[in-house]
Amino acid sequence: MERLQSEVEAGHADALDDFWREIEAQGTPLVEAIESGDRAVLMTLLYRHSPGTRSVAVVGGLAGADVAGHRMRRLPGTDVWYLTRKVRDDLRTTYQISPNDPLTPLDEAGTWEEWLARTANWMPDPLNPRQLVHPRDPEEPDSAKRVESVIELPGAPPYPWTERRPGVPEGTVELHRIRSKVLDGEYRVWVYTPPGYTADGEPCDLLVLLDGRDHLELIPAPVTLDNLLFEGSIRPTVAAMVESPTIETRMRDLACYPPFAGFLADELMSWVRGRYRVTPESGRTIVGGVSLGGLAAAFAALERPDVFGNVLSQSGAFWWKPDEDSEPEWMARRFATSPRLPLRFYLDVGLMEPDAQLSSNRRLRDVLRAKGYLVRYVEYNGAHDYISWRGLLGDGLAWLAGPRLRNPGLRETGSPPASGTRDARACSYDQRAQGGAM
Repeated sequence: MERLQSEVEAGHADALDDFWREIEAQGTPLVEAIESGDRAVLMTLLYRHSPGTRSVAVVGGLAGADVAGHRMRRLPGTDVWYLTRKVRDDLRTTYQISPNDPLTPLDEAGTWEEWLARTANWMPDPLNPRQLVHPRDPEEPDSAKRVESVIELPGAPPYPWTERRPGVPEGTVELHRIRSKVLDGEYRVWVYTPPGYTADGEPCDLLVLLDGRDHLELIPAPVTLDNLLFEGSIRPTVAAMVESPTIETRMRDLACYPPFAGFLADELMSWVRGRYRVTPESGRTIVGGVSLGGLAAAFAALERPDVFGNVLSQSGAFWWKPDEDSEPEWMARRFATSPRLPLRFYLDVGLMEPDAQLSSNRRLRDVLRAKGYLVRYVEYNGAHDYISWRGLLGDGLAWLAGPRLRNPGLRETGSPPASGTRDARACSYDQRAQGGAM
C-alpha cells in the first residue's frame, strides 16, 4: 500500500492499473513477512471502489462481532479500499465483504428477521478465489445460499480428512424423517453407513451429530468418515445426523433442553438400533456438535451417560446459562458439582473467537480434568466458523473412536495405525468394497 501510494503521488499514470492487474492475477489476501520472530505476518484484504460506496467492512469469522474495528480505509487518490492486520502465519478462517455496512456490533442484531436484513448485502470477496459455500436448505423458506471467502495462510496445519480421495470407497447416506412424540415435531435424520456395511456381523460404533445438514454439506462428515475408515484411524461407524425442524426449534433444542436430550437418548436411539447394526455400548457411542450443538452434546451426555459415553464439542457455547441463573457457564458448574461419569471429551475452540467463548471452553476443560475426566483439548488459530470445524472433526473422531483407545497394546499418545490396519473387533467389512485392503 505504501509503495502504491508513493507511485500514485509521483504521478505514475499506469500504477493503479498495474496494481489491479497484479491483484486479479494473484488474488487476495496479500501476505507480507515481517521481522518479528513470533510467526507474525501482515495480511491485507482489498476492495475496488464502485459508485455509491461510502464505506467497506470485513465481516464474518475474521471480524467476529467487531465490524467497526474491521472497516477498510480508502487509499487517497485511488479506488483502493484496504484492511491490513498483523496475524499469525497459521491463520485459517472465513470472512465476507459488506459495502455500506451500518458498522454496529453484530451481537446487537436482534431478532432472526433483523439478522437476515443485516446480512442481506454481505458477499464473498471478489478478489479471493477460495470460497466456502453454504447451500440453501430447500425445506427452509427463509434460507439462502451463502458464500464466504476463505483465508488459509501458509502455516495453517493440514486438514487431511475433508477432501474426497481417489480410490477411497464411499459410504452410503440416506435421509429419513422421524416423528418425535416428546418434542411434537418431525426431525430429518441423515444416516451414514460405512463402505461394505452389511446387516450381520459385529455392531458398528455409533456417532450422533447435531445440526445434521451442516455436517452433511459443510463439514462434511461422510467424506471425513470415509477417509478415517480407509486409513484405519477409527473403527467402522454408523452416523446419524439430526436436524431440528426450524431455526426456532433449534435454538430451543440445543439450549440444554431436557426433552431434546430425551429424544436423542430414547426415541432416536430406539429408531437407529432397530434399523442398523450398531453398538449398544455407551463407550462406543459419540454425540457431537458445533457451537450450540457442542453445548447440547455435553448436556445429552451429562443427562444420559448410559447412552452417550463420548462428547465431541467444537466451539461449544459453554458461556450459556438459563435465563433465571445469575452466573454464566452453567455447564462447567454442573460438571463441577456432579459425580464423575463414565465419559470422554474432545473439545476444540478458536483463538479468534469471542472472549466468552474461548474462556468458557478453557474453564470447562479445567473442570473436567480436575474431576478426573479424559479430555483432549485443542485451540486453533481461527474463528467461530466451519472452515476449521470441518478440518478438526476428523481429529476429534480419531481421538475418541480410534483403535488406539480400544487396544491396550497401542500407546494413547502414539501415531495412528498404519493405513489399512483394523481393530480386530471391528464390525465386518466387505473386502471388495475396501479394494482388498484390510
